[in-house]
Amino acid sequence: MFHEIIGNEQIKKELKESINKNKILHSYMFVGIEGIGKQLIAKKFAQMILCTNQEKKGCNTCKSCIEFNTNNNPDYLYIEPDGKKIKIEQIRYLQKKMQEKPIISDKKVYVINDADKMTTEAQNCLLKTLEEPPEYGTIILIGSNENAFLNTIKSRCMIVSFKPIENNLMEKYMKDNYGITNISPNMLEAFQGSIGKALKLKEKIDIYEQIELIIKNLDNKNIIDILPQCEYLYKSKEEITEILEYINVILLRLTKEKVKYANCINIVENTKKRLKQNANYDMCIDNMIFNMWEEVN
Repeated sequence: MFHEIIGNEQIKKELKESINKNKILHSYMFVGIEGIGKQLIAKKFAQMILCTNQEKKGCNTCKSCIEFNTNNNPDYLYIEPDGKKIKIEQIRYLQKKMQEKPIISDKKVYVINDADKMTTEAQNCLLKTLEEPPEYGTIILIGSNENAFLNTIKSRCMIVSFKPIENNLMEKYMKDNYGITNISPNMLEAFQGSIGKALKLKEKIDIYEQIELIIKNLDNKNIIDILPQCEYLYKSKEEITEILEYINVILLRLTKEKVKYANCINIVENTKKRLKQNANYDMCIDNMIFNMWEEVN
């Protein structure tokens, strides 16, 4: 069931074993950076728990699996933030549904995505259910920030820590699924082992290659020649945070070769701060490029 999801093989193995041995817990907490498969694995795990085929869990042919795959399984509930937060009303609804007995399967599964965005009130409300869960119920919390959960919540869950996906698997995935082969070491570092990040950037790899070339040529080109090549930066106000983070990845690698690039990182960080303070955008980019050029020449 997990074969199409890359990475975190040990976690997938342990979850499969818990299904095969019928040792499914009442509450899990899947934690790790965004885009590494937590939600996909949680959904597949939920399908396997609910599957009524005793020979092949997650069979895709039993009534439970068919209704699960069409988002109609009455024994499954998926919750995500309403706006920026998961609110107490959403948890109360979960509790109401949990009181109802299973209809198709002998289990019920509740997945809360971005559970680290629950309000404190919502977490305290959920705590009552985690303390006395029904025999047939399993709750899976998914989050990127483990510290955002109350200790009382964490103490009642099996914490499953997901690891970033290995670079070789990232490269293979992007090649096999999207035909992308021109991923540089800097890009891999910027992806941070997250397929989600890689997919966001896949349409812009050529642009990121250009940015990498500009930064690497700061110390051997005239500023007059560099500025026209930076046109993309001036048009990328909505995604400038990601671009500046990528520039710092490049600078960190360059600093290992040439220490003169070290202070450029501070220049980029200062640019981030000024932009957060709503300073003039074009002027911030002008100053950053000029100051970095001046630093390395």
